[in-house]
Amino acid sequence: MLLYGLIASATNIYKGRYAYSSEILYNWDGQHLYQGRYNYSSNILYTWDGKHLYKGRNAYSSEILYTWDGQHLYKGRNTYPSEILYTFDGQYIYKGKYTYSSDILFTWDGQYLYSGRQAYSSNILYTVDGSIPPILFTII
Repeated sequence: MLLYGLIASATNIYKGRYAYSSEILYNWDGQHLYQGRYNYSSNILYTWDGKHLYKGRNAYSSEILYTWDGQHLYKGRNTYPSEILYTFDGQYIYKGKYTYSSDILFTWDGQYLYSGRQAYSSNILYTVDGSIPPILFTII
């Protein structure tokens, strides 16, 4: 299981394979995902507590969108197998609860998120300049 804790500095998420400031789509501070490059409270899209992803900046149980167990992302707060949306094995993000190669949606290498199972530069969707739970890519 991969562990992702809080990080001291902000992580930028860029569109495509280049880390240009003009390409910053999101900013991650280890607890909040912000729209754009600035950590203004008005830009908070989601809040993360390591297990649950909440809508907006408050961690109210009524605002739980997803639950993460280190391998599976579930819809809502329950961890029923029928609620599994995505599975992460440390390299690939799969649609659903099974790790069939035909279900690979994304490949993650720690810096780049690729579309599909091949880590070709032409498949780069996002570039990250720090640490982020890769399962967050399924919601952005």
